[in-house]
Amino acid sequence: TFFSPVSNGQPPNYEMLKEEHKVAVLRAETSMPDRVAWSLFNPLFMNPCCLGFIAFTYSVKSRDRKMVGGLTGAQAYASTTKCLNNRALIVDLLMSILLIVIPLLIFQAYRSIRRHHPGQELCP
Repeated sequence: TFFSPVSNGQPPNYEMLKEEHKVAVLRAETSMPDRVAWSLFNPLFMNPCCLGFIAFTYSVKSRDRKMVGGLTGAQAYASTTKCLNNRALIVDLLMSILLIVIPLLIFQAYRSIRRHHPGQELCP
């Protein structure tokens, strides 16, 4: 039990226990994140393999289930959303790094060739 009633020598009545249960459910509902904001950010960044759109769909499903009261389904969708968002973030970071590193390597190779073979054309 989350809350212990004030003990005045009498057992708690049904209405008090029912109210405590409602408060515990409301607290669980509000504490479970649905990650909609994170899911909205991923499609705007690079969106590899549409992972951001899929994560957004699952986060909306999680929010809908939470509003209806299906906490188990909402938690399952939220877990899937978190996994998809993490994967999209990792792929986004790798793609960003590669988009910076590969052109730098090409530019260094070009400068190296031009330095070692001055006046020679690269393409005949």
